[in-house]
Amino acid sequence: MITHEVKREIIDKPLTIKRFELQAMMLEKLLSEKVLELPESIGIKDREINAETERFVSLANSIFESRGRGVKILSKGESSCLALNKILQNKGVKSVIVVDERTIRILVEKPENLKNLMERKLHLRIKMRNENFKEFKNFKFIRSAELMYLAYKKRLIDLKKGDVLDALLWALKSHGCAITSDEIEEIKRLG
Repeated sequence: MITHEVKREIIDKPLTIKRFELQAMMLEKLLSEKVLELPESIGIKDREINAETERFVSLANSIFESRGRGVKILSKGESSCLALNKILQNKGVKSVIVVDERTIRILVEKPENLKNLMERKLHLRIKMRNENFKEFKNFKFIRSAELMYLAYKKRLIDLKKGDVLDALLWALKSHGCAITSDEIEEIKRLG
């Protein structure tokens, strides 16, 4: 399931950029075939997600401060995933968020590490507002590498010749998935 914000990021906008158009077309086909679905397919209204998305954007982008201003750390797409997940949790539906972006994962799992990372990356002093952290607990994430491993194990990848798992994981790494060579080897050992 993807939100409308994610659809804009992975389909609508990339359809206008030659370099990303083919991937966007493939994702659009998955949406039309209902492999990917939008929240309204299970009765979740867009306005409900939008309100929760805005709340998460506001909270996240005011956790860290530098030079008297909030530091933007989450986009609407990422925040909409948190919003949808929260709505599903409130309805008693267990779900995970598939995301490769490490900022959102670190924010949820170890926010103090995100402060240190941003200070090193931005070469600025960063202050944290701890009171907003509680809103970012109870989310579960997997990366596209773990999702691909599940697809491989369930034989959803229709390739048989060669080291398919290795090829899949390296393709993900080369397309931006934050996975190390050691992690690739570890996943392959699970085989």
